[in-house]
Amino acid sequence: MHATPILQYLKKHGQLVDWEIAAAMDIPLPKVRASLTELSEKGEISRCSVTRYNDGKPVEGMLCRAAGTIPPKAPGRKPGVPVA
Repeated sequence: MHATPILQYLKKHGQLVDWEIAAAMDIPLPKVRASLTELSEKGEISRCSVTRYNDGKPVEGMLCRAAGTIPPKAPGRKPGVPVA
């Protein structure tokens, strides 16, 4: 249904929350969540449940990224690396 376009969107834009995907792709949130569940069961994406707080109110969601992708390291010096 919407699984293939959502997977392509995740590959292009990286790690996102389900409501961000729904808003960007103009797909209803329940359909996005169903597609993400399907993709997760197939092993196409990695997903976890998250709770974010907007103005003190908890908002439940699913944080997703394409399976096998690792976010890039943050720039700058890393702790514990000796300076020569």
